[in-house]
Amino acid sequence: MHRAMDETGSAAAFDRLGTLGIEEEYFVVDAVTGRPTSGTDELVYEYEPPEPLADRLDHELFKFVIETQTPTLSGVEEAADALDTMRSALASHANEHGFGIAAAGLHPLAKWREQDHATKDRYRAQLDRIGYPQHRNTTAGLHVHVGVDDADMAVWVANECRKHLPMLLALSANSPYWNGYDTGLASARAKIFEGLPNTGMPTAFDSYADYERFERYMVESGSIADRGELWFDVRPHSTHGTVEVRTPDAHANPDVVLAFVEYIHALVVDLAERYADGEGDSGASESLRRELLDENKWRAMRHGHEATLLESPDDPEPIALGELVDRECSRLGVDGLRNVYDGRSGATRQRALFADDGVAALASSLRID
Repeated sequence: MHRAMDETGSAAAFDRLGTLGIEEEYFVVDAVTGRPTSGTDELVYEYEPPEPLADRLDHELFKFVIETQTPTLSGVEEAADALDTMRSALASHANEHGFGIAAAGLHPLAKWREQDHATKDRYRAQLDRIGYPQHRNTTAGLHVHVGVDDADMAVWVANECRKHLPMLLALSANSPYWNGYDTGLASARAKIFEGLPNTGMPTAFDSYADYERFERYMVESGSIADRGELWFDVRPHSTHGTVEVRTPDAHANPDVVLAFVEYIHALVVDLAERYADGEGDSGASESLRRELLDENKWRAMRHGHEATLLESPDDPEPIALGELVDRECSRLGVDGLRNVYDGRSGATRQRALFADDGVAALASSLRID
């Protein structure tokens, strides 16, 4: 029997409210052609990364996918500088060694059968256990951590966050192309990633004890190697003491990323305050059936900025994405999401660039500097 030791987290980790951490996944590309290329061995292991990336740079399943993690920030006001520092350091590090860096939910030129998998034991074990769905998982996303200072609060906040995730996915949709063709989806990344186990919309958990039992059971049963393999769209992170939102596609434009960071931070803090005021006493909202959430997620990944979303099982009339964005921005006092909605979606932009200027222009548009 597999034993859960430090493979699971602890309620004690939830000790700070409002801290922030940003994880971004990127693609390593050829500096000249912009096509995906194996480069993580060199950038992570062979060459020492610059100081901002020390212990904050890692590779993912494929050797052309790389991830950065900001330090723990005291709040959202530090996000812009932290993001600029990490991105500039990564781009310079890559350029110095003959590579470029690109960002999108999926790279439109990446064909999974042609890409090299990482040799790290963790990923080799996942490939053996999961098989085909993991072999094709060329995805890249944005993960936002917000500190919560009570474990039960974190579970309730994660439960309540779920109804807001389809809006975020629709706004972030930036992956129409996969394996060399147009999928017809605005976010094919979301659908490809859902092929893995323990992904997508989680069910609601009654308490931290309930979540902890599930986490431990999954490790002890050999279903996952550790708590990090619970890849849900939102989760209480029982090691970092955060609520982690994992919904958005990756983006080259830092302003788009910062808009999502601003909203997610405001959302989690607002929910934490509502829980502290007693709103969590009644448990998770009964209207948040997973089936309804999954329908909204499908609408978001299929239609992007053109999505309409359902709000209640008692009301079949959907709400337009723009109306929902205006309401959420007004409610939480944030502005970034309005700018994202008012602009062209990543998926629309990619399709237009490909149609008008060709594949080279499309690849170039995804580069970060």
